[in-house]
Amino acid sequence: MTPPTPLIAGNWKMNGTGQALGEARAIAEAATAAGVRLALCPPATLVERMSRETAGSKLEIGGQDCHSEAAGAFTGDVSAEMLVEAGARLVILGHSERRAGHGESDATVAAKVSAALRVGLEPIICVGETRAEREEGRALAVVTRQIRGSLPAELSGKAFTVAYEPVWAIGTGLTPTLEDITEVHHAIRATLKDMFGAEGAAPAILYGGSVKPGNAAEILALPEVGGALVGGASLKAADFLAIVAGAPKA
Repeated sequence: MTPPTPLIAGNWKMNGTGQALGEARAIAEAATAAGVRLALCPPATLVERMSRETAGSKLEIGGQDCHSEAAGAFTGDVSAEMLVEAGARLVILGHSERRAGHGESDATVAAKVSAALRVGLEPIICVGETRAEREEGRALAVVTRQIRGSLPAELSGKAFTVAYEPVWAIGTGLTPTLEDITEVHHAIRATLKDMFGAEGAAPAILYGGSVKPGNAAEILALPEVGGALVGGASLKAADFLAIVAGAPKA
């Protein structure tokens, strides 16, 4: 089976106003020659504007979360339907900041994945262990449990991506060893194949957690690392494109 096309996606988190759209335009201008898929997931307030500003380019725009319901009395939430209407093509789901800060369980994440599929959004499903879980030797058990609990069976045959983000590495400047990353990515691939058969070889598995220009190339060259989910370094086009430059081309 042909390896999945590498995806480098930027998660802007709760950062960015209209003044930041210039960074997105610069990334969009470079997307055609990048040789990989490029995506940005800005705050919900920027999804529509960023989609319009980068229309016609190969840059894909995504959301950072969606509700499992299409509409209703859910103050402050955004539905998958709303994201699609705003121009989104992808959505990040199950990020550790949602799991920990908003109490999202694997079942909650799975319901949101179903909502994304309902409207044709490609989900980027995040998994990862805490520092305590890694030190206790439970990293693989935690990650494979999250995979099995967060990925509904209806993903079979659909486009989706998994992002491995060790919780303790996000925004800390710390990263696992290259051997640790390889071990977890192989475990994720094995779990996907166990769940979806041969189709489990298709989704890209991204690495996230303090990805920056200085370490991106060696991480992206590892087996089963099919791209990156980038946090703070995606806010500036120069930093994000330096990471992209280190990615193996499809």
